[in-house]
Amino acid sequence: MTVWVVVSILALILSPLAWLRPSRNQSGRMALRMEARRMGLSMQLAPQEWPHWLPKEPPSPCAQYLQPRRKGRADHWSYWQTTPGTWLNQWREPCADPLLAAQFARLPESVYKIEAGPQMVALFWGERGEKAVLQDIAEVLKALA
Repeated sequence: MTVWVVVSILALILSPLAWLRPSRNQSGRMALRMEARRMGLSMQLAPQEWPHWLPKEPPSPCAQYLQPRRKGRADHWSYWQTTPGTWLNQWREPCADPLLAAQFARLPESVYKIEAGPQMVALFWGERGEKAVLQDIAEVLKALA
């Protein structure tokens, strides 16, 4: 009986330590984020207001991967992926630029949005997939920067 009481007390004391350990999903995301950093990408969790017309609302905050743009690039654009392979701008017009469309075709369906400003290209991603998916994302961001 004494042994069971001691084991129960130890289990009660050690059980909160198990809650501090990250889950497999969290560990996988941390590994992807570290790999992105090794590839030269910046990452942050950014709150986002998504358009009401998206079929499924992405999470907020969402993982935002950033790539600085080269000097001299002044174009601005934003595209949302409504269905796999379908990229629409804010007026719900499909992507008409063949160079952008070719790059967007390489992105996985877990990418929600990609936008460019004069300083950065930002990609909002659900962080689902392996390192090969992250490699494709990094190549697209570098090509568009």
